[in-house]
Amino acid sequence: MINTLQKAFKVKEVRERLLYTFLMLVVIRIGCCLPIPGVDPGYLKDFFDNLQASGMGFVNAVTGGSFSSMSIFALSITPYITSSIIMQLMTIAIPKLEEMQREGEDGRKKIAEYTRYVTVALALFESSAMAVGLGNQGFLFEDHRNIWGYMTVVAAMTAGSAILMWIGERITEKGIGNGISIVLLINIVSSLPQDIMTLYERFMAGKSVAIATVAAIIVLAVIVATVVLVLILNGAERRIPVQYSKKMQGRRMVGGQSSYIPLKVNTASVIPVIFASSIMSMPAMIAQFFQVDYSSIGGRILLTLSSSNWFRPETPLYSIGLLLYILLVVLFAYFYTSITFNPLEVANNMKKSGGFVPGIRPGKPTSDYLNNILNYVVFIGAVGLVIVCIIPIMASGLFAVGSLSFGGTSLIIIAGVTLETIKAVESMLLVRNYKGFLND
Repeated sequence: MINTLQKAFKVKEVRERLLYTFLMLVVIRIGCCLPIPGVDPGYLKDFFDNLQASGMGFVNAVTGGSFSSMSIFALSITPYITSSIIMQLMTIAIPKLEEMQREGEDGRKKIAEYTRYVTVALALFESSAMAVGLGNQGFLFEDHRNIWGYMTVVAAMTAGSAILMWIGERITEKGIGNGISIVLLINIVSSLPQDIMTLYERFMAGKSVAIATVAAIIVLAVIVATVVLVLILNGAERRIPVQYSKKMQGRRMVGGQSSYIPLKVNTASVIPVIFASSIMSMPAMIAQFFQVDYSSIGGRILLTLSSSNWFRPETPLYSIGLLLYILLVVLFAYFYTSITFNPLEVANNMKKSGGFVPGIRPGKPTSDYLNNILNYVVFIGAVGLVIVCIIPIMASGLFAVGSLSFGGTSLIIIAGVTLETIKAVESMLLVRNYKGFLND
């Protein structure tokens, strides 16, 4: 990685793209510090403490701390992520959008335009719900509890989300690529110092040198092991061998090449975890708008859905919610993979190009074979995702660490985006070398 960056800064074009990306990230961090006018910070502190107790630390992590401080970037790019997922699902469900996607660059640009519209609509809805739902509960200062105060909050949060979307697209176009992912990455990374301080205060502060050293080694070992597992999960793939038959083309014999279909073990990446976490945390988020008695049956169900209550020795019954979480992760892993990878379409394309899997007949048998392999691979990937996500939750519950930002979901995002960014920079350097070779 360091060697790649050293080479990148020696190339003017790549260096300019890196600097442009860095400046955009500086703008993001400045925006995260700009509060929305009229919002009461005292109420926010109590409100966010309740959300942390409900397992909403990840929400604050992906916003770079903007959610707890209620800055203009409080919604971050979560509306864009949700919009992208919605459009991806609608592309499968609506034939016209599916046809538009197959049209090439023009069709994809049109879908991207629709995604922007949906993003603004979602941001407008979320900011309106927060302003109206919490405005009279102390979210706004008393002199701002009027139509103009509500409109200010809605406009600021919606504009902030739209600006972040625009910055992400500019990084993709003029920076080093993967703009939206990089925006998400910098927000999560910005929360790491606070998490490190939390771990220090819980395990090392006030302890003897020997105990603090052992605790630091154990904490570091757990973090390193989790990161290694994430890297293995992101890089692992099952390669299906494909043989192309020979055929006459003019007077020449072509074909006969061997290739493979790479099936990633973690085919759905972090999407299943985000879906599952969102569904589990949504009831607790909505409950903050009402007075909930947590000693009642409904209140206890809400506590069961909160990951911050799992693995706690004093309340073992609440860990039942973990079973629902695991089930949702596995189901969403299969669901998302089913809409992004179509074995029948792959088998038909292979048949048209003269390709076949050795020992398997082309057409339907190949589709069934790919589907069986895919089910097996997706299950392994889903189990890996569950393990990565449970390790931080288990540590938090058993040792009362509190809500940490760099949970399994955050680590998967950090590792995945970092690897993609390094590959993007290496690709730029490779293209530049090819140009130099041709110019010579």
